[in-house]
Amino acid sequence: MSQTRGRYDFFIGLVLAMSSSIFIGGSFILKKKGLLRLARKGSMRAGQGGHAYLKEWLWWAGLLSMGAGEVANFAAYAFAPATLVTPLGALSVLVSAILSSFFLNEKLNLHGKIGCVLSILGSTVMVIHAPQEEEVETLNEMSHKLGDPGFVVFATVVVIVSLILIFVVGPRHGQTNILVYITICSVIGALSVSCVKGLGITIKELFAGKPVLKHPLSWILLLSLIVCVSTQINYLNRALDIFNTSIVTPIYYVIFTTSVLTCSAILFKEWQHMAADDIIGTFSGFLTIIVGIFLLHAFKDVNFTLANLPLSLRKDERAANGTLLSTYDCFNHDEESSACEIQSTESLSARRNGSLSAF
Repeated sequence: MSQTRGRYDFFIGLVLAMSSSIFIGGSFILKKKGLLRLARKGSMRAGQGGHAYLKEWLWWAGLLSMGAGEVANFAAYAFAPATLVTPLGALSVLVSAILSSFFLNEKLNLHGKIGCVLSILGSTVMVIHAPQEEEVETLNEMSHKLGDPGFVVFATVVVIVSLILIFVVGPRHGQTNILVYITICSVIGALSVSCVKGLGITIKELFAGKPVLKHPLSWILLLSLIVCVSTQINYLNRALDIFNTSIVTPIYYVIFTTSVLTCSAILFKEWQHMAADDIIGTFSGFLTIIVGIFLLHAFKDVNFTLANLPLSLRKDERAANGTLLSTYDCFNHDEESSACEIQSTESLSARRNGSLSAF
């Protein structure tokens, strides 16, 4: 019976995590369009500390979409381990990339499509090899976990680093370095996931008729979650306003996922009883996702599709054979104009150096 219940919870968590990624991926687009509209109106930008986006309905639509995604994500953590739910956040990157190509005029070329496939494959591998967390069924057990010295040290380091980034590094380098605001969102997000997991257990016990509202940890977790989420929203807005969505989204995913996996491993001791193949599989899946996200966004401005792939292969073949482009090629194929310019430059240089190869 417990095994059947566990599989039932697994699939509920899986569906909730996937729906969460769809809502969250769409929220990036809605909020970005709202911020762009404000910029065209001349309002003070969020990256400069302005809050005019609170009057923009598109931004609110994005916030509601993110709220729906976070609620689904919240519920997913209550049914499934963090190492299953968190990697599926890569789907929000894919949703964001696809919607950006339609609504923000950000192209999705061949590299991007390959990156999407790799991200999905990496997520699948991570789900298959995901470590199993220790069973935490009651709020008292969660309280014991949160009081573990390892987690206390981790949480203290996260708070100290976040405060330094917010009050020291942010005012100086936040406008020019994309990692500052995203790092704040990501490391704080690791703590918010722990709060969500604890509140999920609280809700389960509440429905079971236990007096969890009298437990002080319930209110501590709720207050901590509000503070963490508010901080994340504020600094994610700043990052989205200053930098391109296609850059913010993947970097945020990588740092956030790494932070959550680290926090979850420390809090729930997930890696202690893992087999070697599962450890390798988990890291391989995560690295595959990173490579996929890199391909998805690093070459987004390169106009490279399957249609011009044969042309690229012909250029490489000619270069390998040492043949020169004909005059007909130079004057009748716009795609090869750059190659002609390079060839002409190299030929002129060879003549100046007295090389017979130029002739």
